[in-house]
Amino acid sequence: MNFKEKIIVAIDTIDSNQALSLTKTIPDVGAIKLGLEYFCFNGPEGVKLISETGVKIFLDLKFHDIPNTVSGALKAILHLQPYMLTVHLSGGYDMLMMTNETVTEYCLKNSIKKPIILGVSVLTSLDKNDFLSLGIKGKVQDQVIRLAKLAKDTGLGGLVSSAKELKVIREEIGKDLLLVTPGIRPLGGEINDQKRIVTPSQAINDGANYLVIGRPITASKDPRASLDHISKAI
Repeated sequence: MNFKEKIIVAIDTIDSNQALSLTKTIPDVGAIKLGLEYFCFNGPEGVKLISETGVKIFLDLKFHDIPNTVSGALKAILHLQPYMLTVHLSGGYDMLMMTNETVTEYCLKNSIKKPIILGVSVLTSLDKNDFLSLGIKGKVQDQVIRLAKLAKDTGLGGLVSSAKELKVIREEIGKDLLLVTPGIRPLGGEINDQKRIVTPSQAINDGANYLVIGRPITASKDPRASLDHISKAI
């Protein structure tokens, strides 16, 4: 098995030339993740620049607004044909249902492949202290389970969640949803702004389908070598 295909590399830069160069260095990964920072500076043309290399695009814009606004925003980016896209599960049932309906109808009408809609549960930068400051009662794990069930009930294709909750998510919702796991750090890697993290091998063993890895690969002196090292460690 090629474990590189289980790795989604997060591009955290506004420099499209740098992003393009990096993508060409690691073309055999599962996908390239382009988020808000990149999209806000480079727009749709910046996404096209990367997708034209043939790599799959994980467009991580985390849509979260009233249902009609999210629907309109989705219609504005679906022509980019991302492999994956994200919405915040905290947007609620109606927003999530309209998201699924909008994406399905648009792709059928335009004869393009439907992207995998991933629901974002609890950001990996948050912990129990953040929950207390936000007035959310209960454990982080309890909220993740509630949101995972909401993702399943609204027909989403997968879930973005910390590997710390992988086992309990699988216990609660089975294998119905694809699980994409950020907050991955190789042994000895920098933690940076992530609080709920695990190693690549642990995440795969616990049931993750894809691992999102950024700086341990993109900030290394040799991204290709770092990717190979992580893949072998898995």
